[in-house]
Amino acid sequence: MQEAEIEENPLDSRGWRKWFKGHDFAKRFVLFLLLLISLTFFINNREVLIDLPEVGSLAPRYISAQIAFDFPDLEATRMLKQEAVRDIGSFYRIDENQIRSYRKELELSLIQNPNWRSKLNKSTFENLYTVLDRLEEILIQAHFTDQRTLNKMHGLDIPTKGISVFSLTKENIEEKRLLPERFWQKLQERLKEIGHLNAEAIDFILAQFSKQFWLFQEDLSLERSIKHSIQDRVAPRYTHIDPGSQIIKVGERVSQRHLIMLKSMKHALAESRDLWAFKTLLSSFLVALSLLISVIAFLNIFYHDVLQSIRKLALLVLIFIMTLIFASLVEHLLLSEENHLIEVARIPILVPFTSILMCILFETQLALIISLFVLFLFSTVLAVNYVPFVLINFIAVLTTVLFTHNLHKRKQIFSIFGKVWLSILLPILGLNLAKHALWGFNLISDVMSCFVFLCAIAILTVALLPILESLFHVTTDMSLMEYMDPNHELLHRLSLEAPGTYQHCLVVGHLAEAGARSIGANGLFCRVATLYHDIGKLFNPHYFTENQLGGFNIHQLLTPMESTQVIIAHVPEGEALARKHHLPQGFIDIIREHHGTTMVYYFYCKQMEQMDSDANKVNEKLFRYPGPKPRSRESAIIMIADTIEAASRCMEEFTEESITDMIDKLIDEKAEDGQFNEAQLTFEELGKVKKAIVKSLIVTRHLRIKYPSRSKT
Repeated sequence: MQEAEIEENPLDSRGWRKWFKGHDFAKRFVLFLLLLISLTFFINNREVLIDLPEVGSLAPRYISAQIAFDFPDLEATRMLKQEAVRDIGSFYRIDENQIRSYRKELELSLIQNPNWRSKLNKSTFENLYTVLDRLEEILIQAHFTDQRTLNKMHGLDIPTKGISVFSLTKENIEEKRLLPERFWQKLQERLKEIGHLNAEAIDFILAQFSKQFWLFQEDLSLERSIKHSIQDRVAPRYTHIDPGSQIIKVGERVSQRHLIMLKSMKHALAESRDLWAFKTLLSSFLVALSLLISVIAFLNIFYHDVLQSIRKLALLVLIFIMTLIFASLVEHLLLSEENHLIEVARIPILVPFTSILMCILFETQLALIISLFVLFLFSTVLAVNYVPFVLINFIAVLTTVLFTHNLHKRKQIFSIFGKVWLSILLPILGLNLAKHALWGFNLISDVMSCFVFLCAIAILTVALLPILESLFHVTTDMSLMEYMDPNHELLHRLSLEAPGTYQHCLVVGHLAEAGARSIGANGLFCRVATLYHDIGKLFNPHYFTENQLGGFNIHQLLTPMESTQVIIAHVPEGEALARKHHLPQGFIDIIREHHGTTMVYYFYCKQMEQMDSDANKVNEKLFRYPGPKPRSRESAIIMIADTIEAASRCMEEFTEESITDMIDKLIDEKAEDGQFNEAQLTFEELGKVKKAIVKSLIVTRHLRIKYPSRSKT
């Protein structure tokens, strides 16, 4: 993928963009300081790395305690919980069917034998019925256990409402028994607390029920619930481990207890670090400073243009900081004790996030170098399993860079990461085979977690790219492809209102792309920018020969000076139109530079003829374009292609030799006029550009054989 065009427009003075202009050292220092602080905190806040072996595997090495710590001893806690419920007795309840059956008997007796009315002067049948309703409900909910169990429940603040003391055993549970008097007394008090119940009715009904012998049933669900409540109140038992104590022996099978000990040691190590201590911060600062100095020295030698451009430098810093934030969030999420995701996502894929952004917004070589630096940084700082992390991310980076080279559409980002996922399947399988696990949960989780990481990176990339392109005025290959759409408003107008100019733009774009590709310049940018380089001709299309289809030349009605002004005006008018439609700054630069400061030679000669060839009477500056001269290789190539395409239409003899002579002459004239002085184009590159344009021009103007006319028979 060609390097994206990061625009440096000196005329853009809107808002914060002023900050990026010029080469002020203070701006670079602010960016450096921002990156240094971010990297320092990233290094300083690193997680503690403890290699956690898989449960059931054989320990590959001896592991001892690095620090004194206490770990939750599950076995000891389990024994304490078992002991806590050892004294808990059984829970019983009255047979519900017997309660309902006796109530019906009592109701029937009250209806059939009305003598109770003479004994109860203050109660009605409705009063008795209401008491029966409430009593039935209470008896159904009533439970019984021994005194020791009830005392323990009181001691642990476990609710005991509805539970009474009544000694029963599993042996005599089938015998009918009278409930103790104290149970009925408490029940009487409880019923009388309910205001709307008749006291006389309560006494009468309870007197009937208290004489009844009852069957009991064991309530196992309540017993389990009470035991769980008691066990939940048992505090975890912690066992102390001294530094140097053995945790796992070589070849010992790893158990859950070992894993808990290692996690507790990791937590203790993390707590023992004082992240905000001066020595800790200074250590992280010095490491970050040394890394940044190395990167800056490298960029200064091999990518000096990045350091020279405040806009490019700011974009690079932003990408790096976003990468640090992304990695920190992922690490925190994976290592969080609440979700234990690290057991599923054991190989986080992070570095391709940097790779694809750098490939799209900068260039492939720089993207690869920065990605490898990020990989080294992450493998050193992040709490990851070193070998799998480095191997998988390294392959993912190479695959990303390889396939991003030809990225032209945003939807291709997802297909690229699909290919990255396929490329890492074999190494993931190999890593699992190394642990003698051909197929299992770990292999599936590794494959699926890597897929999730890559999907997340793809979504992030698609979401961030338009923001970065707009924020930093970056013209990527993807945005260039969008501007190639012939349905774009300006291109559509050009094809209808100035069809000759539109065809001219297409041919010039083809020639410019060929010339750019011959020297490694951005051919796609040349082809797309050329489509818009003459949009200024939309204001007066018939003043340009390619659009004069009727044979009449309107310039015959104008003076040479007036014609020159109309011709030159298509540059500033094109610039204004481009800004109105928010075209990329790179396109605007091409519109302004594609004629440089060259002379409108035809009308200059006409003016000289009218002035009797007296140069003193003609102001040459009035016949020159305002410029500026081409300031990039792409701009110079478009100038050459534009000039050659226009001149080729006047050629009578169209051979390779005549084309070469014409191109040499035109390029020499431009060079002598100083048009390429700011374009950073070498003579060697000029030679390659000429050869490529000659070849392309011959192809576009090839002659077909002349067919003989058919005779009528």
